[in-house]
Amino acid sequence: MVGIVLASHGDLSVGIRQTASMVFGDQPDVVAVSLQPSMGPDDLRVQIEEQVATLSDQEQVLFLVDLWGGTPFNQINGLLDGHPTWAAVTGMNLPMVITAYTLRMNPEATAHEIATGLIGESRDGVRVKPESLEPAGAPAAAAAAAPAVPTGAIPPGTVLGDGHIKIAHCRVDTRLLHGQVATTWTKQVSPDRIIVVSDGVAHDELRKTMIVQAAPPGVKVHVIPIQKMIDVAHDPRFGTTKVMLLFENPQDVLTAVEGGVDIKNINLGSMAHSVGKVVVTNAIAMDQHDVDTLEALAARGISFDIRKVPADSPESFDAMMAKAKAELAQQG
Repeated sequence: MVGIVLASHGDLSVGIRQTASMVFGDQPDVVAVSLQPSMGPDDLRVQIEEQVATLSDQEQVLFLVDLWGGTPFNQINGLLDGHPTWAAVTGMNLPMVITAYTLRMNPEATAHEIATGLIGESRDGVRVKPESLEPAGAPAAAAAAAPAVPTGAIPPGTVLGDGHIKIAHCRVDTRLLHGQVATTWTKQVSPDRIIVVSDGVAHDELRKTMIVQAAPPGVKVHVIPIQKMIDVAHDPRFGTTKVMLLFENPQDVLTAVEGGVDIKNINLGSMAHSVGKVVVTNAIAMDQHDVDTLEALAARGISFDIRKVPADSPESFDAMMAKAKAELAQQG
């Protein structure tokens, strides 16, 4: 695995590593070096060399640095000459770090390949609100609000591809679209669009607008009621569409499945605690209704992937259910 060194003036590198861990999960072989006011260039160079020495693979090292021409970059640049397999990218920001984590999940990836893949994603992460401030020629964030159903040139009844929408990922998450979904899961799944399926949110213009505006670069986001999702699942015009579905709770998933939405696997990411629920993992709380619903989904042959981010190890569905039943029985 490519080792990553985050380097900056002050504590930016330390802070961005901590923030990236909140979004992507804790990562091995990621270190941070920081130039403090009391340090000279030689002191920083020693710190960099010491941190690189802690990495598992010291032949493949990627440096993400705050400023081109600053002391951290200059010290790292001096080290690159003797290490042709190393690479450095400046302009470090959170999208850049998240993308680097995602790209290095490929065990064959090199530091040079990851560096090449970072540029576009990192630039796309810079957006402005209101959109009218975007420079001419920049991609408009408003494009994420395109309608969920094809219109105009594609008449009803037209069959595209095999006529069946492709569900690349289905996730239950009380928070719906947020950082972990917009970055880690989207990069892992690479959907054409994200569809939030919720009767409540679809009729709440404020929440709907906030979710659409949280769309990751290059991915359209739609918020639709459950029945609309059922209609889309039966519409042959979506035969070439690859989607990620987001649900607030398992009950909405069951309603969609009963309506004919072909979901084969559910990622349980987050189910918030409320009165009457018991905590069964660090991100999932359940009541009896949840237990019954998940069992009904499992009875239909649907499998479960219980983890917040791709880097986490999946938890056991059976163990989670057993714990929920035991604690609910004790509570009752």
